[in-house]
Amino acid sequence: MTTQIYRDTWGIPHLRAGSADELAHAQGRVTALDRGRQIEVERHRAQGTSASFLGVRALSWDLFARRARLDDTAGRCFAALEKRDPETARWVQAYVDGVNEGLAASPVPEFAKYGPAPGRWEPWTPLGVWLATHILFAGFPSKLWREEAIRHLGPDAVGLFATDGPGTSGSNGWLVSGARTTTGRAVLAGDPHRFIEGPGVYQQVHLSCPEFDVVGLTVPGVPGIAHFGHTGTVAWAITNAMADYQDLYRERLRRTGAGVEALGPDGSWRRAARHTETIEVAGEEPVEVEVIETERGPVVIGGPEGLDGGIIGGPEGLDGGIIGGPEGLDGGIIGGPEGLVGGISAPPDAPPLAVSLRYPPRVTDDLGFTALLPLLRAHQVADVDRAFDDWAEPVNVVQAADTEGGLLHRVAGRVPIRAEANRTRLVPAWEPGHAWRGWHRPPRGGLSDDGVAVMANQRGPATPLGVEFAPNHRADRITALLAEREHWSAADMPAIHMDTQLGSATPLLDHLDALTDLTPEASALRDRLLNWDRRMDADSTDAAAYAAVRGAVVRRLAAHPAFAAPAEPPAYPEVFLPWLALLPRVAFALEHLLRARELYGIDRSEIVRAAVEEAAAKSVGVWGDTHRLAPWRAFGGTPTPAPGLSGDHDCVLCTSSVPGLTDLSGRGPAARFVWDLARREDSLWVVPFGASGVPGSPHHRDQLPLWLKGDLVPVITDFTRLAPETGTPVGQREPRQPVLHEQHIDGFGTVRVLPLDLAADAGTIHRWVSEQRAAFWGMNGLTQSQVAEIYAHMDTLDTHHAHLVLRDDEPVALLQTYDPAADRVGDCYAVAPGDIGIHLLLAPAGPDGERPGWSAALMGALASYVLLGLDRRRIVVDPDVRNEKAIARFLRQGFVAGPRVVLPEVDIPDVFIPEKRAQLAFLPREVAFP
Repeated sequence: MTTQIYRDTWGIPHLRAGSADELAHAQGRVTALDRGRQIEVERHRAQGTSASFLGVRALSWDLFARRARLDDTAGRCFAALEKRDPETARWVQAYVDGVNEGLAASPVPEFAKYGPAPGRWEPWTPLGVWLATHILFAGFPSKLWREEAIRHLGPDAVGLFATDGPGTSGSNGWLVSGARTTTGRAVLAGDPHRFIEGPGVYQQVHLSCPEFDVVGLTVPGVPGIAHFGHTGTVAWAITNAMADYQDLYRERLRRTGAGVEALGPDGSWRRAARHTETIEVAGEEPVEVEVIETERGPVVIGGPEGLDGGIIGGPEGLDGGIIGGPEGLDGGIIGGPEGLVGGISAPPDAPPLAVSLRYPPRVTDDLGFTALLPLLRAHQVADVDRAFDDWAEPVNVVQAADTEGGLLHRVAGRVPIRAEANRTRLVPAWEPGHAWRGWHRPPRGGLSDDGVAVMANQRGPATPLGVEFAPNHRADRITALLAEREHWSAADMPAIHMDTQLGSATPLLDHLDALTDLTPEASALRDRLLNWDRRMDADSTDAAAYAAVRGAVVRRLAAHPAFAAPAEPPAYPEVFLPWLALLPRVAFALEHLLRARELYGIDRSEIVRAAVEEAAAKSVGVWGDTHRLAPWRAFGGTPTPAPGLSGDHDCVLCTSSVPGLTDLSGRGPAARFVWDLARREDSLWVVPFGASGVPGSPHHRDQLPLWLKGDLVPVITDFTRLAPETGTPVGQREPRQPVLHEQHIDGFGTVRVLPLDLAADAGTIHRWVSEQRAAFWGMNGLTQSQVAEIYAHMDTLDTHHAHLVLRDDEPVALLQTYDPAADRVGDCYAVAPGDIGIHLLLAPAGPDGERPGWSAALMGALASYVLLGLDRRRIVVDPDVRNEKAIARFLRQGFVAGPRVVLPEVDIPDVFIPEKRAQLAFLPREVAFP
């Protein structure tokens, strides 16, 4: 069988090949073509070389990646895989060969613009990408936070601040058995919560060969479908188990003439592996990093000279050294109330402090890749279960169902057995009792009596394996929603995805309820919030008011003198600081802090009173005014926030911000899916942006409007509905030019935007502009050659572009886009960043002349292309002031009228464009896509 790439309407790749290896090669190649820039960034992150082109802002990560030995661990794991499972190793190699082939042919302009040139992937690079993506999933930096919290606030602080913190990731997932569905077969649904990146961290794909046919969400740069897949007879999905499987050890290191030694639990000094590496930094001098590894693991913090190049701490470290007191250096005979600040450090001969990281793949040389091919080949739940027995990293809760009624709810992954202290804090490497003693047997869960299993990172099957879990709010809400009806279908599930009830609001509202003697404005605000429906909807003024009060409470608590010590960032590497920042910790632990019997002498009633007075004195709009999507992008500065979002951290629609710091959401559903076990074709999915990572591609951001509204894309598995390469449905004419944008509109048809082809389209365009109805277009009386000359001139410009718009393959409009700063209109108003100008000429109506709603539907599709596909913030139009129909049409579409201006004349050789009196109008992205 010849390997073939197909595309559906959304540009999602559907790959067919004659063998699993050939399919892996095709998957690697198409990933390089669709996501080349993205996976190259991930390769560099795994290698610790991203600062070479991203500059100093990536240096902290590269230092960690080098010290933690991520790339070396990936190489060791691949070498072990070659011995343990040669078939899987060969399959991974085939994927890498496809990536290298695709990168060599990649048209991605960012490589030329930002550099470096695409590199070569090694056989272990996919393992490195996987490890770098998940190394922080277990949240080991939280142990640094607990250490600091205990040091400054005492042991009770661990419980007070225990919650789903800023560095963790999560998901919603629910399994509904056939007894509770309309079809009698199970439905799986969910949405992984990750930091939202552009392009997305999940890639939709369909993989088919004689052995298997699977659709699912894959991690770009990694073969197969690990987390979310449907083979037609069995489907699976995961959520983060919130397990603790990584340890931090305090190390006592010393330099010798031969290198570096570490003190072990038997009281002897043992040689540590040591070498230096050089990190290239764009625009800066290279940075040399010392890489040290003890018998526990790589040293990720400090070294023989301590955290900051000096010698600090005592034999037991910072929190109980011989120079400290019962509370360590805070309150010891040498440290003062502020610890080391202004105090005296340890004597010159005291051992220094360093911290090593012990994580399972470094110990076992195994990332669990032996599970990937068996998952693709699975037919029943039992097959999925056996495959996940080999799972290693990260530790997940797995839910699965098959067409025969089989159901699965279990934990998968490798968690070490060790002392309780290892799970919560840093432990001393030189003391016995902290070694790993084998592996936990992964726990299993079950379904409720009514045939439902819900996981949302709360305490569940993985409870014995973890320390901190998410609050129950999301899980409880999903359970309650599923109980509201007896039977569910796949089509019903998006309503659960988008639920916005905020379960964590009660403690703050209880404090508000107890307040008296407020100003009239604050009293009115309090009464509004006490009657609020607790839904964080984008158009809700009450949700915005609640968020304003909550943010003020968080800021005031974090600024309280009782928290002054933990507010000071410790001397740890920058990559760990998000876990150590006090304000996010206060924000996500607010329920605990407000409910605690006593909170370090803080008068919380007065804090809440001041916060509600502060919020009442300010003008507050709706929640979506400030709660917007702000995705992370490797290349290119501050992202343009998307339209307003509904949801919040503790809603099922988990669009997380950091209350008190920002309402912008950098984390949320990185995908949504519904797997139907009755008919796979009734399954649904969506990602925040699109299938392509190439800016300007029609599928770069075309799923964003659906994601924002909660709509999902149908899953297509029938290859007869697709055509090779272009994905144009069979029976439709192949476009003559690359399709820049394609969008199906129910009741209207499929809209496609193509570059204007003068050879083929000049006659059509000349006919349109010659009609009296197009007089305001300014080309009446021109010959076809003159019209062609105008567009030939436009084709030489980087700032102006002409497009033919098709509806179901029939030409219906001429669309011109341009940079206002490079156009005559730029002389007439203050051009803002993200502005894009358009001119739109509609084709004449048919014989009956009637087409109600036609222009609105077409304009909506074009707005999607211009604002989302081209990633612009605002459309500018300049119709002639006499063209009242066009002006009215734009205003109905949501455009806001601007000033009337006079556009100066333009003189192109042989063609004169006179001055024009125009009515400017503007369409912001948040208006077009609220």
